[in-house]
Amino acid sequence: MKKTITLITALVLAIACVFTLAGCGNSSSGKNDKIVIGIPNDTTNEARALMLLEANGIITLKEGAGITATIADITSKADNLEFREIEAAQLPTVLQDLDYAVINGNYAISSGLSPKSALILEGSASAYGNVVCVKDGNQNEPIIKALVAAVTSKQVADYIAKQYADGSVVSVVDEPTDGFDPDVDYDVLNGRSVSVACSPAPHAQILGVAKEILAQKGITLEIHEYTDYVVPNTAVEDGLENANYFAHVPYQDDFNAENGTHIVSLAQIHCEPMGLYGGKQTSLDALK
Repeated sequence: MKKTITLITALVLAIACVFTLAGCGNSSSGKNDKIVIGIPNDTTNEARALMLLEANGIITLKEGAGITATIADITSKADNLEFREIEAAQLPTVLQDLDYAVINGNYAISSGLSPKSALILEGSASAYGNVVCVKDGNQNEPIIKALVAAVTSKQVADYIAKQYADGSVVSVVDEPTDGFDPDVDYDVLNGRSVSVACSPAPHAQILGVAKEILAQKGITLEIHEYTDYVVPNTAVEDGLENANYFAHVPYQDDFNAENGTHIVSLAQIHCEPMGLYGGKQTSLDALK
């Protein structure tokens, strides 16, 4: 009987030991734990996100992938790193459920995320500066030249620097104007109006500064806000708006290719740096 009890006790201890060791194995350094990064699911912003990650040594992309890169172009990454493609506007909402997310500057702004909290932030030299666009053929119209001069002014650049001191919006105008184009006859434009389709923030606020400049010459700037990324282009293509200001060149190029439109970019005004933000993770340690 004693021998039987001894055997049972030994068996119980052995089983306990196995489970203990198994538990210890599961609570190891976490190097093999799955790490999920959320990225935008649209072609333009997915490539932008992947290039940001590559620039910071997190992944390697196939040579030449550039602004058309997708996750299929990733040639090297950590084995435990996974990507989840999500609508760009939804990334701030689901950030808490992800380890990390690469978020566009405009969506970070609207969700209350500060660029200062980003673990990685795009530089102001990004190819994704937001541009003023018109339909091809209208770029040399005096009213359009007056608009561009106002939006690329030092007044606008100063407004951006002051209003967005946290770096969420950065002016990318290399040589700001005084607000006016010396080749434009403003007397002829007195009493005219020009309409611009734009995103609510920060585009509408920036245009508000240009509106005051144009008003000095008797020109009315009509600012029409849109919350989608299609109508501002179709409205310009159809002649319902004189210009738009809501997107960057890669997006506009893709839009033209896919829709047969004729939108041309006239001037880069600002960049909203894309950043890698932490969700479940609060540092880059999990990516090292």
